[in-house]
Amino acid sequence: MTAVAARPATFDRSAQSRRSMLAKIHIARKQLAMDEDDYRQLLFEETGHASAGDCSEAQLSRVIERLKKLGFKPLPKAGKKAATHPMARKARALWISLHHLNVVQNPAEEALEAFARRQLGCTKLNWANQREAYKLIEALKAMALRHGWRQTAAHDGHKLSPKELQMHLCEVILAKLKEGGHVPADWYLDVAAKRLCGIDTGATETGYTAEDYGRLAKALGDKLRSLANPVPEA
Repeated sequence: MTAVAARPATFDRSAQSRRSMLAKIHIARKQLAMDEDDYRQLLFEETGHASAGDCSEAQLSRVIERLKKLGFKPLPKAGKKAATHPMARKARALWISLHHLNVVQNPAEEALEAFARRQLGCTKLNWANQREAYKLIEALKAMALRHGWRQTAAHDGHKLSPKELQMHLCEVILAKLKEGGHVPADWYLDVAAKRLCGIDTGATETGYTAEDYGRLAKALGDKLRSLANPVPEA
């Protein structure tokens, strides 16, 4: 008899998601001290079902949102880790840089996850198909290019080095500050770094590194956001 190879184990993300939602509803019922009749009534109003087990994920999501309106506060997720594969690291670096450019308003991991979900159709960045990575990265690069931050050199099209990328990012942020009338039009990057951020770009003997320009981009970006998006007075 010919041996039949064992089928490799598969991970059913949809089933895991349903289990997580059902567990959350169970926790909510206990937290709200909701009796059986009230729970069944809420479930029927939101989904038309008498049992959560018969509901779709979208219906379960509606039930959870209704429970939140009643006062349910989900417990914080313990040990939740950001995705660390190469695509995620590159996407995160671009996302943060776009925040410095005042293009992305929310630099949080959750906001990046939401953007990635729209681009890749994947619930979690950790679960993303690496062969589809270019869709997310190219979408972020396109955003950067629309706002003046190139990933390649203007004169010959070569791919910019990490140091060149970060220096160019600083220059684009400075250009935005000039366009907004926040700094004089004749300021160079070194002048803006010193006068706006208190950073002396000539203080290092070996010259500025990619990491140094990255820190300067953050400082200039903080200044750009504070001037371009002033907090309204109370």
